[in-house]
Amino acid sequence: MTSDLNQNLKTQCAEQRERCQYTSASLFIWLRTLRLIRIVFIVGPIVFGGIAGWDILKGPDGHPLFAATMTLLASIVPAVYSGLKLDDHLQDAARLAGEYKNLEILFGVLENVGSLKSFADFEPEFTKTLERLQLANSAAYTAPEWCFVRARNKVQRGHYSFDK
Repeated sequence: MTSDLNQNLKTQCAEQRERCQYTSASLFIWLRTLRLIRIVFIVGPIVFGGIAGWDILKGPDGHPLFAATMTLLASIVPAVYSGLKLDDHLQDAARLAGEYKNLEILFGVLENVGSLKSFADFEPEFTKTLERLQLANSAAYTAPEWCFVRARNKVQRGHYSFDK
């Protein structure tokens, strides 16, 4: 009976490890995207401002409408970035991506090592890790669907497998 209980918990560990793997991969893809967006939003206004200040655009044969557009973009982009609160998303995505990756590792260890222990020793470790997973899930933070699709494709191609 104890071996059945251990086998059932081992199966649960495998399922939770896989879920954490997909979630962490999705969040890491989203995190890289957020970092790229941040760079664009920081560098963009500098470039727009530089272009708007070119004497070529202001001269007699210049393009005042283009210069005005660049000035407008240079002033609007920082406000849009601030309004989107992407820095908050960056912090949340980074924290949760790391947490789900750590949980993936913990569930893997429990699956392969913890399941060899007695049920009395195995079950409390599983419960503690499951509580940690529930805490991470309580943030209810999700990456966009396209991140999950990319993560699933990477996992299925063996990108995160050590035996390939």
